[in-house]
Amino acid sequence: MGANTFTTHARGNTAKEAFDNAVTDAKYYSGHGRYTGTIAEKGSFVMIEVPEGETPFQYAEKLIDEDDQRVSDKWGPAGCIQLNDKEYLFFGWASC
Repeated sequence: MGANTFTTHARGNTAKEAFDNAVTDAKYYSGHGRYTGTIAEKGSFVMIEVPEGETPFQYAEKLIDEDDQRVSDKWGPAGCIQLNDKEYLFFGWASC
């Protein structure tokens, strides 16, 4: 099986709630058959702080491009960056 990169943002009162919302939405739009290449394949996430001078979306792309170990495993956790009070960016590799 292969892998695709994904980025998606979701809203929730907490990062966990936003993650669950993103997974539910991805399953609705991409199906429940596994190997969708979306966040639907993820069971967890890891919070990542954005360094000063970087934007969240650019930093997420940089971590994917540089094969950062926190987000490079298609079976591992998604990366998560808090965008504002109730909005989060999730990203990484997912099985397809």
